[in-house]
Amino acid sequence: MYIPTFADVEAAHERVRPYIHRTPVLTSSFINNMTGAELFFKCENFQKAAAFKVRGACNAVFSLPDDMLEKGVATHSSGNHALSLSYAAGRRGIPCNVVMPRTAPQAKKDA
Repeated sequence: MYIPTFADVEAAHERVRPYIHRTPVLTSSFINNMTGAELFFKCENFQKAAAFKVRGACNAVFSLPDDMLEKGVATHSSGNHALSLSYAAGRRGIPCNVVMPRTAPQAKKDA
């Protein structure tokens, strides 16, 4: 199993940075007092595609070597991963095929 190095993480950050939002980290004194701990909330609901999954999708798509681009990408998902992968593929200008279950919410199919 490959364990990413800090340099790998930094490279991924630089690769995805142009395509994602920098999302806020919030705190709540009320919840901190209630729990007796200092908690932080990373608000990935403000991210493109409304999910953290866009980070991984962008990293994967923008890591593809040029000789694989014409094949595009594919996924099976009923939601945020499908939207995230199609967003990343669109930014890279490559095809994206998504297979969704018939039972997926219509709003997800429409996206």
